[in-house]
Amino acid sequence: MDITTLSRIQFGLTTIYHFFFVPLTLGLSVLVAIMESLYVSKGNEIYRKMAKFWGTLFVINFAMGVVTGIVLEFQFGMNWSGYARFVGDIFGAPLAIEALLAFFLESVFLGVWLFGWDRLSKGLHLTAIWLVAAASLTSAFWILTANSFMQHPVGITQQANGSIAMDNFGALVGNPYVWLQFPHVISAAFTTAAFFVLGISAYHLIREKETQVFKTSFKIAAITAVIAITAVIYLGDRQGKQIPNYQPMKIAAAEDLWQTENPAAFTVVAIANQQEQKDIFAIKIPKVLSWLIHAKFSGEVQGITNIQAEYVQKYGPGYYIPNVMLDFWAFRFMVAFGFLLFAAAVLAIIWLVRKKPLETRKWLGIFPWLLFVPYLSNSLGWLLTETSRQPWIVFGLLKTQDAASPNLTPGMVLTSLLGFILIYTILIVADIYLLSRYARAGAGSETVNPSETKA
Repeated sequence: MDITTLSRIQFGLTTIYHFFFVPLTLGLSVLVAIMESLYVSKGNEIYRKMAKFWGTLFVINFAMGVVTGIVLEFQFGMNWSGYARFVGDIFGAPLAIEALLAFFLESVFLGVWLFGWDRLSKGLHLTAIWLVAAASLTSAFWILTANSFMQHPVGITQQANGSIAMDNFGALVGNPYVWLQFPHVISAAFTTAAFFVLGISAYHLIREKETQVFKTSFKIAAITAVIAITAVIYLGDRQGKQIPNYQPMKIAAAEDLWQTENPAAFTVVAIANQQEQKDIFAIKIPKVLSWLIHAKFSGEVQGITNIQAEYVQKYGPGYYIPNVMLDFWAFRFMVAFGFLLFAAAVLAIIWLVRKKPLETRKWLGIFPWLLFVPYLSNSLGWLLTETSRQPWIVFGLLKTQDAASPNLTPGMVLTSLLGFILIYTILIVADIYLLSRYARAGAGSETVNPSETKA
């Protein structure tokens, strides 16, 4: 394999590893803050136990996220020096704000919260966890601001040396792409955290262990889940309607649409021959794609071959088609998982309304398994977002092949790739072990504060 391909695989794998931890950190920080708020307002010790228990799992997950996230930034200089030189004047600003402001606040106040139990007043301790939650969301915003620039570059001027520089910070922050991505990612994070809490709570309810604590946790998580997954579906639909304005090839590839159609059919299943730019087998529903994008059963949707011809005219000779089958199936599995989670969230709400979560013990067994589904959906979403932009690393400005570090050899990248796989696998195993250990221990254990344990 060439350097660019190996570097893409390495960055993709380390990103997916890192993104296992990010959504849970974002969502669980807010849920823990809500639980502690209930404790402070009601004075009920059950909420204190909940905040400490779920807070422990949050801290373990947060620590793993920090370790895996640091590696990503080093790769910009090591594997992607062409990219770093090209976008450094723009990309550096949101990353610096994220590290110096958001991550700093998040880390400091997490330490205050973790070691402040029984040392701070209830109000100050509660403030600390809300600052952690706010900083986590702020951190996500600045990371997504940087990523959205890669999807839809704005607020820049071209330099004489071929690089680009920022000329409008407001345009960078106000990039319409980030305001599509940010709420979608945050709602997915709340979905991840909600099903994490649902799964572990169901595990304890099945075993009739600390039922009051976990029944209350189940209730909070179920309400969060139904709101969050509804938002994910709604915001995903909004993205689908807006993305053709910025990256029409992304939608065409995700929908396996080879030729421009009006009205456009929705492809349910497909097997395509990308080399010949046609379907080998496909099941289509007439007019539905036009309805999904234009909210009516008519309206043009550009096809892959037409966009390819347009891009050749606009950007010069080249192959501008991403991996169609990868994006097509990633999109469909992501959507399928989303609706599965929606159905499960509605089921949990129905149980709560009927006040029968404990009476349906045998059905509670589905929730520990559903705990893993948001992770699959999140990973597929990022896979779709990044691969469907190819061959661009910065859309319309810099191709991926021109962004890789030129002085590396395939052997160097392959060695680091294998090293990362080994180290990250160990970290994942350690994370699952720690989360499982504390999750199984229950909220009644006095080992819920990691600062008081040897683990």
